[in-house]
Amino acid sequence: MAFYFTYNTKKGFEFYMAEKRDYYEVLGVQKGASDDEIKKAYRKVAKKYHPDLNPGNQEAEAKFKEVNEAYEILSDSTKRQQYDQFGHAAFDQTQGGYGGGFGGFSDFGDFGDIFSSFFGGGASRRRNPNAPRRGSDIEERIILSFEEAAFGVKKKIKIYRVEDCDECGGTGSKDRKKKTCPVCNGTGEIRRVTNTMLGQMVNTSPCHNCSGTGQVVENPCTKCRGKGKVKKACNVEVNIPAGIDTNETVSFRGLGNHGFNGGPKGDLLVTVVVKRHEIFVRNGTEVFCQVPITFVQATLGAEIDIPTLNGKVKQEIPEGTQTGTRFTIKGAGIPNVRTGIKGNQVIEVVVEVPQRLTNDQKDALKKFGELTNDTNHKQQKSFFEKMKDNFKK
Repeated sequence: MAFYFTYNTKKGFEFYMAEKRDYYEVLGVQKGASDDEIKKAYRKVAKKYHPDLNPGNQEAEAKFKEVNEAYEILSDSTKRQQYDQFGHAAFDQTQGGYGGGFGGFSDFGDFGDIFSSFFGGGASRRRNPNAPRRGSDIEERIILSFEEAAFGVKKKIKIYRVEDCDECGGTGSKDRKKKTCPVCNGTGEIRRVTNTMLGQMVNTSPCHNCSGTGQVVENPCTKCRGKGKVKKACNVEVNIPAGIDTNETVSFRGLGNHGFNGGPKGDLLVTVVVKRHEIFVRNGTEVFCQVPITFVQATLGAEIDIPTLNGKVKQEIPEGTQTGTRFTIKGAGIPNVRTGIKGNQVIEVVVEVPQRLTNDQKDALKKFGELTNDTNHKQQKSFFEKMKDNFKK
């Protein structure tokens, strides 16, 4: 009999017993197969069901362990002889046979690995702490003027970056040498056997003495204190693209913190904040501004100068233009940060009412009012007074 378990999202782990398959059948060989035939068959089947080639496939993972279990027995002449004579009972304690693995597993490590794999801690699948690791990213914010954001700019910024210690070459050791960890004997992990009602289970965890690397430093570097990394202030130049806007981020590859064990460097992520402009307002790639014109210009029409990001341009104002009238200058806006295509500029004219007029100017306006049958000041007041009286009723 063999011990198996499945995971139910509502009930949790469910355990059950099932018949074990014949080991020769598992490897796909005849009972009298030679050692070489068993080895070749094992390599072929193990490759087929290897977890790295079947990520997330629990059925393949279970078969891979079954293949390893079968090979462990059949590749050992003594165990194979006992298996040929007594079958699975030879290694099942509940049957009073040889060995002592729980529920037909060849050793406690197999069961521990399977159980641990459900929690991401299986010894055979755990992440190699000595594998190359990418450095982390650095995040910075910079403030740009309206024009810098519109046209793009090169900026020098100061960052604090984690780099390899130049004193020890990133090893953390004064003599640039590391020793095998005496606690885990270089395996990088500690195994603890626990007795449960289901039998013995093995829990595997990274070694606390070497942080799972299997190596320790006996003579720590005095500059980095054995860490192999130091934090340095450095100035870097970044190229901010034209059209960038507030809260947008530009990534600069390889300017971040240095990696571990030969891994690549992280990136520098620069987020932009754009200052407000005195006259321009931005909406995407469109630029908006208000332009004052005189009463005479609005009435008679005129050609006026319009401010843009690229300098002044001429704009025709037709006669009779009212406050709030808008005009569009194509291509005078901000470029799209990805395509480079420029947006438009929209201007809104505001007619200015003249103030502090001279007597001659006032007389001229009164004359203008008479010529256009306009009402005088007293008539206007009388009109508003009538409106007030109407609301009082």
